[in-house]
Amino acid sequence: MSIITRQLGLTDYKTTLQAMQAFTASRTHQTPDEIWLTEHAAVYTLGLNRKNVRLPETIENSHTIPVVLVDRGGKITYHGHGQAVIYLLVDLKRRNLNVRQLVNLIEASIIELLAQFNVTAITKADAPGVYVQHDGKDKKIASLGLRLKNNCCYHGLSLNVEMDLAPFSAIDPCGYVGLEVTQTKDLGIAKTCQQLGEDLLNRLQEKLAL
Repeated sequence: MSIITRQLGLTDYKTTLQAMQAFTASRTHQTPDEIWLTEHAAVYTLGLNRKNVRLPETIENSHTIPVVLVDRGGKITYHGHGQAVIYLLVDLKRRNLNVRQLVNLIEASIIELLAQFNVTAITKADAPGVYVQHDGKDKKIASLGLRLKNNCCYHGLSLNVEMDLAPFSAIDPCGYVGLEVTQTKDLGIAKTCQQLGEDLLNRLQEKLAL
């Protein structure tokens, strides 16, 4: 079961979202699965679980960051330069996976990636994503959000690598009040966003091909 991988470089969020939606709507049982690696310009994305979400205000010393309504699960998060974003356009029935199993596969891939650099990462049953201990606190380093249509998923994950984390302070990341975030650069990992993104892309491709 082949998987096509695409490295898109820096993309506009709305354009990429529309491309994912169009791909999923038009695919057939013969359409190969795809995994896309990209980065986005600064944007907040607000998922379907929008109740009681604290919307961002203008960040001090920066322009206003747009808020885009999206059709993935979850609440609000931030994307920006230096964050590796991977979208999984996968036929779950073909892969004999359910959504929970796919989430586990994604989280395991991120944990294995960080373990290469002697960084211990964990998941939390009540808060999807991947977390690390930094400055004596559990901080989020990767977020997940998926959408399923006709047993085919789209959307995916974001891994903080070497970005400006300040915009996260204007929101409750993923809806959790007081949740702090970190990135691989601050953990002493001297790899670029492109390098870690490619590594994670390859890991996901290998696991999904099994």
